[in-house]
Amino acid sequence: MSLIDDAYIGILEPALIEEIKAVATLRTFQSGETIMDIGQYIRAMPLLLSGAIKIMREDEKEGELLLYYLEKGETCTMSIACCIGNKKSEIRAQAEMETTVAMIPNQYLNEWLAKYGSWRSFILNSYSSRMNEMLGAIDNLAFSKMEDRILNYLKEKVRLTDDRILTVTHQDIALDLNTSRVVVSRILKKLENEDKIVLLRNEIRVLI
Repeated sequence: MSLIDDAYIGILEPALIEEIKAVATLRTFQSGETIMDIGQYIRAMPLLLSGAIKIMREDEKEGELLLYYLEKGETCTMSIACCIGNKKSEIRAQAEMETTVAMIPNQYLNEWLAKYGSWRSFILNSYSSRMNEMLGAIDNLAFSKMEDRILNYLKEKVRLTDDRILTVTHQDIALDLNTSRVVVSRILKKLENEDKIVLLRNEIRVLI
């Protein structure tokens, strides 16, 4: 079974999966590598086959903000609008770990919308899921305390990696959450004192 079969059987029709295999270019990105960048024209849409991708928004003055993660069997619907409209990307997609994607050339996106019901459902469901995640990110930013944001961030990383020991620095967290390293360090120390985490050298063990 191919990576495409493994990720999309049960989601997309068999005939469509065969077309994807015929036209897709498989690419593997290492942790931290940029898959799609702000200001870049998107010539192909990524279908995630393994690993995880974090989607970031950037402001020239305020820095970056983590919007959501993509996992196996998902796609970045924000890239679809750029693909179809031939627009520049407004987000940055970065590999969270070693990640393999199937890159689908733009010309097939509209064709498959008309041809395959499973593709239409997949795209619509993707839009709905990403919208809910973005609303969650906005709510988190607007209404949650930084301590809650950091704890939610760590829990999400544990879920993605299936590992309670996270290789992440205080600066990494600060960049993803658009705050200062000093604030992150202070809150992490508080969480450690509350027996919610254990701070190691460039690693964090999550206990809850």
